[in-house]
Amino acid sequence: MAIKPLKNETELLLSIAEGNQEAFTVVFNYYYDYVFSFSRKLTRSEELGKEVAQDIFMKIWFDRNNLVNIENFGGFVNRLVRNHSFDILRKLATHERASHEIGLSSTELDSNTEQTLDYNETLKILEEAIELLPDQQKRVYVLCHQEGLKYDEAAKELNISSATVHYHMKLALSVIRGHFKRNAVAFPFLMMCFLK
Repeated sequence: MAIKPLKNETELLLSIAEGNQEAFTVVFNYYYDYVFSFSRKLTRSEELGKEVAQDIFMKIWFDRNNLVNIENFGGFVNRLVRNHSFDILRKLATHERASHEIGLSSTELDSNTEQTLDYNETLKILEEAIELLPDQQKRVYVLCHQEGLKYDEAAKELNISSATVHYHMKLALSVIRGHFKRNAVAFPFLMMCFLK
């Protein structure tokens, strides 16, 4: 699989390397569907496809200083998708992965402690936000975002209508976004990754 680069991609990558979150959002929105679709094809799992996409965009941000050295960003992203997808499949095959929770693989974790702390803190805030949800909203969020069920599948599981699932999801995401904002998380793109 391949994807054409953005017209001003070089400039965007340089801006991201300097910490520009708006530039990151542009790149995220352009590449997300490609990353997700490619990973879903490799892993044959919608849930794992979402997980790989989340991990890759978080890695790109945390390693943004290295973007200035990348000549072919599309190829770079392609390699990340392949490597991380196969890494996850290997771990599943050897039973090293206990659950399908959002997380970077040990081979892809950056040795930079500050980056790891940022990532762990973000996960902690997300978990706190989920715990704030009313029971039905929590069940809907977990089924759809953590277990990868579609709205109609979650509706059958919970014995409610798809419209009700959509309603509860809308409320749940509002609560989670609010919790991120209250905790002054300076990475709005992480919210996009988690709530995509």
